[in-house]
Amino acid sequence: MAMLHGSADLVYDHQGGDRGDEKVFSDNLGMGMAQRSLGPGTLGLRAMLSLEPATIGKDGYPLLLQTGETANGLAPLIDRQHPHDLFMELAGSYRVSSGNRSLFVYGGLPGEPALGPPAFMHRFSGVNIPAAPITHHWLDSTHITFGVLTAGAVMDRVKVEASAFRGREPDQDRWNIESPKLDSHSFRLSVNPTDRWALQVSYGRLHSPEQLEPDVHQDRTTASAIYDGTFGDAGRWEGMVAWGRNRNRPGHLLDAFTAEAAATLGDRHVLFARAEQVGKDELFLAPEPRTGRVFHVGELTAGYRYDFRRRGHVGTGIGAAGTLSRVPRTLRDVYGNLPASILVFLHAALH
Repeated sequence: MAMLHGSADLVYDHQGGDRGDEKVFSDNLGMGMAQRSLGPGTLGLRAMLSLEPATIGKDGYPLLLQTGETANGLAPLIDRQHPHDLFMELAGSYRVSSGNRSLFVYGGLPGEPALGPPAFMHRFSGVNIPAAPITHHWLDSTHITFGVLTAGAVMDRVKVEASAFRGREPDQDRWNIESPKLDSHSFRLSVNPTDRWALQVSYGRLHSPEQLEPDVHQDRTTASAIYDGTFGDAGRWEGMVAWGRNRNRPGHLLDAFTAEAAATLGDRHVLFARAEQVGKDELFLAPEPRTGRVFHVGELTAGYRYDFRRRGHVGTGIGAAGTLSRVPRTLRDVYGNLPASILVFLHAALH
């Protein structure tokens, strides 16, 4: 079995408020999967690539209240979302099954450890929004990890996994493959109580995740619930609620919450929405007096896409999304009262 999948958005991004900015960029990825029988089990190979180092650039794209990683190795990205690396996943797996039970191993350089819900570009409730969630570094930022080994078992509707992986997030050099390490670990329990529900809880200890804070380590805990539903003859919707907690050592204990949903109406119409709240302590740089303080901020995003052309496995569409950012009173002098942002985008996908 072999499968190809890909998507790309050409986005006009206008982030409002005094710390806003605007940019035209393309987020994109291409993914190939293949598997075949080998001995008593099944061998699987996966590759996922992105041209975002060229189509977005090192300094990322404007996204109010976003934090994490760096563009130049000297200063953190603030109010911007970093691009993905060229190599998002180069991985292999081997599975041995008997009835509804199986054992598997997985390794990647890069790959994804057993930590958090599916990454936002892989879950139906999140993939339709052409911007990353501001809770990304609390839930699914480990989806590109340079060095990971995972072992797990599936027993009917229950899956348990354990991973050893490199805790450091990707650096500013987005075109290369970084040196692997296994200095961090994680555990995940996933349960599908019915065909429509997917639940997970996970815990990870990340060694020095941020390049600019090498002496800060992190304990991450996540929990999420995803529901996949239908309505009418041709309608489908999916929703997710998730919580993530980062305990920085040394540092603050920071929580993040997100709820998102997407729905398709027939073959042409896609609706999507996301609500987030997160505690952030990286919104300012020294010597600003508020450097290091925790601020509880949030965003509410909603939008629509019309797929005007579907031919075979290729679809194209046009859409727009609007975001209202909520900031506490103590931040309104730099962000404004209720900054509003908009994304307008052309979308293409290979299914």
